[in-house]
Amino acid sequence: MAGVARDATAAAPSEREDGTAAYPAPPGARGGDHGREGRDERERERRRRWHRRDLRWSPYAFVAPFFLFFAVFGLFPLLYTGWASLHRVELTSPDDMEWVGLGNFSRLLRDDFFWNALQNTVTIGLLSTVPQLLIALGIAQLLNYRLRGSMFFRVAVLTPYATSVAAATLVFVLLFGRDHGMINWGLGLAGFDAVDWQNGTWTSQLAVSTIVVWRWTGYNALIYLAAMQSIPHELYESAALDGASRRQQFLHVTLPSLRPTILFTCVVSTIGATQLFGEPLLFNGGAGATGGSDHQFQTLGLYLYEQGWVNLHLGRASAIAWSMFLILLIIGAVNWLVARRLRRSS
Repeated sequence: MAGVARDATAAAPSEREDGTAAYPAPPGARGGDHGREGRDERERERRRRWHRRDLRWSPYAFVAPFFLFFAVFGLFPLLYTGWASLHRVELTSPDDMEWVGLGNFSRLLRDDFFWNALQNTVTIGLLSTVPQLLIALGIAQLLNYRLRGSMFFRVAVLTPYATSVAAATLVFVLLFGRDHGMINWGLGLAGFDAVDWQNGTWTSQLAVSTIVVWRWTGYNALIYLAAMQSIPHELYESAALDGASRRQQFLHVTLPSLRPTILFTCVVSTIGATQLFGEPLLFNGGAGATGGSDHQFQTLGLYLYEQGWVNLHLGRASAIAWSMFLILLIIGAVNWLVARRLRRSS
């Protein structure tokens, strides 16, 4: 009876300071608190592990799509064309390959059409790159001053770049038409004879270069403008205090500061000229990839297209593609040497 009384007394509620009844904790309640705390600690540790893994692997997950697409659309075609360039293979049966080693490359060295395309590429590249960059530099210098509606002019000079190659080229084909073109109409008003722009060698190359100049001048002008706005104004103020005119400031302050940017645009424009394809293809009208009746404006890109997709010689086209790739590597090496020399001189 005494034990039962003690148990009843232990189970009886005690009185708190505020007069309310307080019941003792049931047996095992303290152990339940410890179990819940252990589960919470394990959950926190699990979350910490996931957080560490997220910090470690999420950057790779974010860049993985780029490497995946690059491997599928960049690396694999590069390796496959390199392998195909060492074989005699036709586009109609790409699995039927005959090993020829460097035969496709040695054939290019004896191919007059390849050297003609290379010469046309260099000529059109010079006719388009030099005027393009000079005009872009002048436009950037004008936009660098405070003009009313400067934002409108910046958008306006970028409009040709946003225009599709097909639309721009077709318009220029009409402008350079032999019988009803506006260019020949203007020459007639000035007392000159009409020019057959498409069938002449220099005239056709000049016409194609004009399309390239029109499309890319505004793009390069904005690049120059961004570089000009990063030049410290203190340099211009010091030059003005020394009595330098705006022309002298441009020659002795702006141009030296723009040397890395000018080198960059020269390299990018040269690479673009090496890969020129859409403008000469559409300028030729319905004649296809021949680049005129006498191949007078056939570029390397057009010659590659003609060999691979017209003549169906996949091996020769792959050799041309790798030759263009080697040319671009040479251009990149020259760029690196010149940039290194500029850094040393500065």
